[in-house]
Amino acid sequence: MSTVSKRDYYEILGVSKSADEPSLKSAYRKLALKYHPDRNPNNPEAEERFKEAAEAYSVLTDTDKRRIYDTYGHQGLSGAGASNVNPDIFADFTDIFGDFFGFGDLFGGGGGGRRRNRAQRGEDLRYDLEISFEDSIQGLEAEIQVPRSETCATCKGTGAEGADGWTDCSVCRGRGEVYYQQGFLSIRRTCSQCGGRGKLLRRPCKTCRGAGQIEATHKLKVRIPPGVDNGMKMRVTGEGQPGAHGGPAGDLFVFIAVQPHAFFERQEFDLHCSLPINIAQAALGCQVAISTLEGEETIKIPEGVQSRDTLRLRGRGVPMLNGHGRGDLIVHIEVRTPHKLTRDQRRLLEQLRELLPEDNQPAEKSLFDKIRDYLM
Repeated sequence: MSTVSKRDYYEILGVSKSADEPSLKSAYRKLALKYHPDRNPNNPEAEERFKEAAEAYSVLTDTDKRRIYDTYGHQGLSGAGASNVNPDIFADFTDIFGDFFGFGDLFGGGGGGRRRNRAQRGEDLRYDLEISFEDSIQGLEAEIQVPRSETCATCKGTGAEGADGWTDCSVCRGRGEVYYQQGFLSIRRTCSQCGGRGKLLRRPCKTCRGAGQIEATHKLKVRIPPGVDNGMKMRVTGEGQPGAHGGPAGDLFVFIAVQPHAFFERQEFDLHCSLPINIAQAALGCQVAISTLEGEETIKIPEGVQSRDTLRLRGRGVPMLNGHGRGDLIVHIEVRTPHKLTRDQRRLLEQLRELLPEDNQPAEKSLFDKIRDYLM
């Protein structure tokens, strides 16, 4: 089918554009049952409808492809070949219909027994790692211990003791399926005795008790890059639970929790801190030593500085995760008035008060305040 002649995927499945995955699955199942080639032999039109429904289902159940299609239509998919039907649509046909009146077995789509023995990806694991504020800035290599399942070394994952620990199921004779004749239909179902495996465990492994896996603590080192923030997560590929029947292992997700710092507060890649100074330092200006992530550094405070004024130290903040540059360190000035004065201090301040002009008028409103008052 050419791009211009293709029907709308939502129209093909008979669903709205807001349909969720269960709705898409249900709609596709009905169409596939209706137009499946086994139920419509020598019917090219039914075969075309079946392929059309499979293509629509393949695109709309793929998050990235669906987003492209919703934005650009068929034209957006054609350039990258994104509209090609996912081959798993046909391979997994019985997964969709397996529980629907046994039609998966009726159409001969693989059977429950073989599906149970198919390679399956292992589950993902989560590990919560708490690190110090300094380590989040500098990065570190952390050694962690992750509880997970591992293949039993005694039986090599077979679950049986010895090579003859498994025996063929006497009911299905090792096929994992049993066959029934119902009228002119030949129906096959998963063997209830062996659960579709085709074999029965005669002598379980004494180490894993037939499970093929044991619970263990896995040690590994994780590289935490400079600049990670609280709540971020890292994926460690292949360090999750092992897969079943030779399937790949899942992944490990390390969630980062950063301890707060006594002096610095992080906002994205900038660091903020407060610097208290006295009224003389604020009026005359001074040089003050402050702590940075690289150590102590002297900064110049200009004369006449006010509370809430800020000084920005370029490149003294948090490293960017992409390795290009750093944020800034923003110093918030806090002018502190002494609560208690000595006799000499009081005398000097009284003299200063006489020399300074009185300025008790309210500060003029800022432009922002004026706009806010006008709108209210």
